Order: sequence, then C-alpha cells, then structure tokens
Amino acid sequence: MTSEPRVDPAHIGPTEDGSRLRIEWKDGEVAEYVPRDLRVACPCAGCVDEMSGVRTLRPENVPADIYPTAIHYVGRYALQFVWSDGHATGIYPYELLREVWDAGQSG
Repeated sequence: MTSEPRVDPAHIGPTEDGSRLRIEWKDGEVAEYVPRDLRVACPCAGCVDEMSGVRTLRPENVPADIYPTAIHYVGRYALQFVWSDGHATGIYPYELLREVWDAGQSG
C-alpha cells in the first residue's frame, strides 16, 4: 500500500516531555497533538452519529487531563487509542490525524 507522504508517518512517539503525541510525516511536517484534542476528535460511532455525521461527543464532557493509556497500530493506516476515561473504540486513520493537525494550524 503506497500512500502520499503527507499522510504517511515516518515516526510516531511521545514528545520529549511525554505530554503530547508527536508524528513526523514523510513530507517533513512534524505534528504534536494534545491528547484532549484527539479524544474530542474521536471518529467512532459512539462520538459521531453514523447516519447524520453529527458529532455527539460534547467537548465539555472530556476531561482536560485525559491521556492515552495505550496506543495501538491498526494495520498501516491508523492508530487506536485507549483513553484514561475508558473509551477505546475510535480508530484514527492517518488521513484524519493529518486533517486535525492541518486544521489546527490554520486557525
């Protein structure tokens, strides 16, 4: 499976202080994700209505200090987080992770 460099991670790991997820993309972009922002962006059916696409997860219900207790690779296309609030059903395709990063940089 060949993907474009902007959505193909070269390296995934924590930031030096361990407070964020750091992804170095093959196009040279380096993204550092705040855990709460990723939890709020969860794409699973429990957080987004499958029929309408409307987000049902309310950001105010996500603790400010949430963090992943585990991160799993899903094939070569996504990550799955197990969150400190017990949520673990979201699969985050690399394309989504890059979209979240790019959207945060434009605002």
